[in-house]
Amino acid sequence: MKVGLVSDIHGNRVALETVLEDMPPVDELVCAGDVVGYNPWPGDCIDELRRRDVPTVLGNHDAAVVGETPFRFNGMARAGVEYAKSELTVEQLAWLADLPTERTECSGRVKLVHGHPDDPHRYARYTYPDEFSADLLGDADVLVLGHTHVQGTEQYGDGIVVNPGSVGQPRDGDPRAGYAVVDLAALTVDTYRIEYDIEAVQRAVTEAGLPERIGTRLTRGK
Repeated sequence: MKVGLVSDIHGNRVALETVLEDMPPVDELVCAGDVVGYNPWPGDCIDELRRRDVPTVLGNHDAAVVGETPFRFNGMARAGVEYAKSELTVEQLAWLADLPTERTECSGRVKLVHGHPDDPHRYARYTYPDEFSADLLGDADVLVLGHTHVQGTEQYGDGIVVNPGSVGQPRDGDPRAGYAVVDLAALTVDTYRIEYDIEAVQRAVTEAGLPERIGTRLTRGK
């Protein structure tokens, strides 16, 4: 069984469409949160996941749109949250509000969180042994997380921790949209990067009246 992994879409419809077109055939698709925030298409990104019935967990930007969160936002991030609040329909907001902070899929073999398994708002550096251990996977073979926007994998015991990277706002110096595919039979992970039309996103950011840096930072992958 092959499972497509996406995370941190952040309202970037152009990047999401490119990723979904590029992704090889998979049996399941899951999302590790932050569907909205920053970019100007929060509703379109929600609708695409809803249409595909993609199991998704609540990210910190998602949580800020539908309620309170202890996570501290800078002005640029707050602008994206407020924009999403003003643009989303009642149904789209209800879908976000119903998202859990943790879930297991694929007969319990894949565990989804957004940040650290013990704290969904904490940046989790999956390569730090003092932050992770095999116990955090529980009974799952694969732990999928996002939040840092940095793509990578790490083996812990007999399991794997995967950050598929950010679809809509990478922060590892590579501006290409990131995603991953896990093969549960072989217990292997392939990570992918794909170029998309960043200039189209930048134009849309300007037209939406969002802070200019939301668009300009995409060019640098920061």
